[in-house]
Amino acid sequence: FKTYCATTMAALEGMKRKNHGRIINVSSSSVKEPLQNLVLSNTVRAAVVNWTKSLAGEIAPYGITINNILTGSFDTERLKSLHRQQAENKGMDLEAWRKETAEKIPMKRFGKPKEYAYLAAFLASDYAAYITGASIPIDGGAMKSV
Repeated sequence: FKTYCATTMAALEGMKRKNHGRIINVSSSSVKEPLQNLVLSNTVRAAVVNWTKSLAGEIAPYGITINNILTGSFDTERLKSLHRQQAENKGMDLEAWRKETAEKIPMKRFGKPKEYAYLAAFLASDYAAYITGASIPIDGGAMKSV
């Protein structure tokens, strides 16, 4: 977290001089609905979200926005690797496990990486110039909390 903050603060120098900038933090829906057995991860991600909200007010006068993307399940190699491990632990076929897992998501599927990219591109654009300090879930409706 310390390195992360230091990197952002260093980037802010140039953004302030230009009176423009976009910071997009990648987080997880676990900041609103903590995941079992991930105490440290849940805590650090929540800290990033609160840091973002606090910093947003300080940097907004410079035309800089800072937002969080709260990531759900995306069909990536990392997710497939986790599913492989989970399926093995449950003694299930990988495809059966993935289907069962996807069924728990209201959209009944995993996100496509390009769908994630669309949100990131929007937040980086001038179309999102008035959005700052926000935590935006992209999870197919999986998160139950507000």
